[in-house]
Amino acid sequence: MQRVLSITNNLNLIPTIILLGSFLIPITFITYLYETLPNWEAAIPEMFICFLWGGAVGVVVAGFLEFNVLETLGFLPMLAVGLIEEGAKLILPLGFYFRGRLRSEATGILLGTSSAMGFAAMETMGYAFVTLLQSRGNLLVLDSVLFARGVFSPAGHAAWTGLVCAVLWKQRLRSGHTGLNWQVMVAFSTAVSLHALWDIFNSFRGNTFIGALKIELLSLLIAGISLGLLNKRIDEAKSS
Repeated sequence: MQRVLSITNNLNLIPTIILLGSFLIPITFITYLYETLPNWEAAIPEMFICFLWGGAVGVVVAGFLEFNVLETLGFLPMLAVGLIEEGAKLILPLGFYFRGRLRSEATGILLGTSSAMGFAAMETMGYAFVTLLQSRGNLLVLDSVLFARGVFSPAGHAAWTGLVCAVLWKQRLRSGHTGLNWQVMVAFSTAVSLHALWDIFNSFRGNTFIGALKIELLSLLIAGISLGLLNKRIDEAKSS
C-alpha cells in the first residue's frame, strides 16, 4: 500500500494505510482467540458489537473523562489513566454480562478482548494521525507507530480487559448470579496497575543507551506478565 502511495503520490491512500495499519493486528488477534477458545455460544455478533461500539464508546468516554481530570487537577496521573481506560473498555461487555445470556468464561474473554482491541485500534488511528501531522507526512515514522502499537496491543489492552472479563464470567459461573466480589476487584485492580506501569515506563526517555534499554526491558516485563495472566485464563477456559 505504501509503495503504491510512494509511486502514485496519491494522498487519498493515507487514510486507508492508517485504517489497515490500526485494525490488522487487533482483528487478527481476536480471530485467533475465536479459533482457539471453545466457543459454545457463537458470540460473533456480540464480538462485532463489542469491537466496533465498545471501542468507539470506550475511546470517547475515556477521552472525555481524561480531559476533565486534566482540566480539574492540572495534571494527569498515570493511575487515573489506567482506571479510566480500563473502566471505559468494560462498558459494552458489562452490558452483555448483566443480560446473563452468554455465560461461559471463554465468551467473557472473547467479548472483553474484542472491546479492548476495538479501543486499541481506534486509539492507534488517533496516534497515527497526530504522528503524521507532527512529522509532516513522514511515512517511516507513521509505520513505526502503527507497528509498535499493533504488536503490543494484545499484551496491553486485550490482556488487561480480557483478564477482568474472564474473572467476571468465571465468578458468575461459580456463584450462580451476577455481581462483584473480591476476585473481580483484584482482577480489575491488577489490570489498572499494569496499565499504569506500562504508561509510566513508556513515558520515560533514557538519556543513555543503557537507560533506554532498561526502560524497554521493564516495558517488555509488563507485557510478558500481562500476556501470561491472559494465557492462564485462556488455558483455564479451554479445560473447563
